[in-house]
Amino acid sequence: MTFNIFKRLHQRPPYLMIDEIIEHSYQYIHARKVCKLSEHYLQGHFPHAPVVPGAMLQEMTTQAAGALLAEHYSPVPDYDSEKTKGHALGVLRAIHNSKFKTFARPDDILDIKVKLLQNIDNSFRFEASIEIAGKKIMFNEFTLVNISDSILVEA
Repeated sequence: MTFNIFKRLHQRPPYLMIDEIIEHSYQYIHARKVCKLSEHYLQGHFPHAPVVPGAMLQEMTTQAAGALLAEHYSPVPDYDSEKTKGHALGVLRAIHNSKFKTFARPDDILDIKVKLLQNIDNSFRFEASIEIAGKKIMFNEFTLVNISDSILVEA
């Protein structure tokens, strides 16, 4: 069965940072992103030597984790980002650790691997890594929370 990223995540292009889900379970998700030179975050970062910003690599891991939460830890059955109201799933609470080993460049195929370490109530701690051709280019640990979407609505 195909994983519907648009159903599970609120992010949309140009801010959607994952292209597909390769596999997933209650504890693990493997997503993929192919970075194109046309990506908004590569424009001007850096002229004549484009590299994916570290903040975007972090966002790729948190979006993959958010997809895992929406698929397996939603407080409502069959969460749909466009139809389900009352819930904001996978809101970033903390980045505990983040290390960048090398660069990601246009046309690189990024394998984003995220493992759930701990779940207490609506708080979820993850460890993640991004690999290019089996070589780890970054890793991090972070916490996401599921909260009421009323907190996100402007007053």
